[in-house]
Amino acid sequence: MNTKNISTKAFTLSLLTAAILSAPASFAADSDLTSALVDGKLSADLNLRYEGVDQDNAAKDANALTLRTRINYTTGAFEGFSAAVEVENSTALVDDYNDLLGEGTAYSVVADPDHTELDQAYIAYKGDKLSGKFGRQVITMDNHRFVGHVGWRQDRQTFDALTLGYQLSEDTKVSYAYLAKRNRILSDEKDVDAKDHLLNISHKLGAGKLTGYAYLLEEDKAGGAEINTYGLRYTGSANVGESKVTYSAEFATQDHDTLDKSANYFAVDAGTKVAGLNVKVGYELLGSDDGGYGFATPLATLHKFNGWADTFLGTPAEGLQDIYVSVGGKLAGGSWKVVAHDFTADDSSATVDHLGSEIDAVYTKAINKTFKAGIKYAAYNAIDYKVDTDKVWVWVSAKF
Repeated sequence: MNTKNISTKAFTLSLLTAAILSAPASFAADSDLTSALVDGKLSADLNLRYEGVDQDNAAKDANALTLRTRINYTTGAFEGFSAAVEVENSTALVDDYNDLLGEGTAYSVVADPDHTELDQAYIAYKGDKLSGKFGRQVITMDNHRFVGHVGWRQDRQTFDALTLGYQLSEDTKVSYAYLAKRNRILSDEKDVDAKDHLLNISHKLGAGKLTGYAYLLEEDKAGGAEINTYGLRYTGSANVGESKVTYSAEFATQDHDTLDKSANYFAVDAGTKVAGLNVKVGYELLGSDDGGYGFATPLATLHKFNGWADTFLGTPAEGLQDIYVSVGGKLAGGSWKVVAHDFTADDSSATVDHLGSEIDAVYTKAINKTFKAGIKYAAYNAIDYKVDTDKVWVWVSAKF
């Protein structure tokens, strides 16, 4: 992989973006509209990262050094309207890895291919109660379990969409999105045309927030998957003695109409501070339909859940139960966290029952207002599922 593989289409998008960004300077009229266009914010976000992967299989150990660059221009507001354009590029400086697009197939996978693309381009509106965006944009809902930006990967996930938000009252908000395209994490070669409807309603209740949602997903192609998910989520906090306890609970049910399968989802967690350390315990179930289908979350920020080794980017047909404990704190001006997972099947089969365990660790530190650095490690111990996997990441990021 190298920068010669950047598509002509992506390069053209970059030129168009540059033209759009430079256009406001040509306006001679001194007006509020011109001021909004010219007096916007230009920003850059860079991430230089090494990722190494060692798996107990025939694949060669992967070594990837990639540089991701995003350049964004967001206009000022005019009558509540604004606009933004963002270009994203990722270049492999060391490319001994399988990028899932046909390069480096002898190596383990690192899902960061070379790419240049239009990451975002939208018109936005913000009023007293109504807000919206139209165009290519980042969309996240709640904790990213069902809808996220997959920001861990160098090519993050965006959507070609119309999004609307309405503040019904001080305590209640309604969000809706129609997605025409899912711009996935593997450049434009793996993007998915869609006809997705996302409805999310949140209401402050007691010491927390209750959220109800309906995510109706449909791939816009013959035989494309149709997955409908309905759920409730509650998050809150309470003082217990001198300690503050945070907690959440969630339940969802899902129908995969294309496969004529269904499954349930359940999650609960609680966290507090003990002796200066942040401690959290949790349980998550992605259920199974009699061992033939596992609960799916195709729009999620999957790296955030079920271990950083990314063993469970797709739920096993037997389902997945994840019991986890995390401990974190402050060290040398930075933050650290260690997470332990134990994985079992929901509907065990003759060959799949205990899905393994994993230990994850991370340390991050802000060097100054511009630069941050981090190191991260994941070790998955396989039992009835896949293979032992060790991954390590070291990175430096900068925002201007």
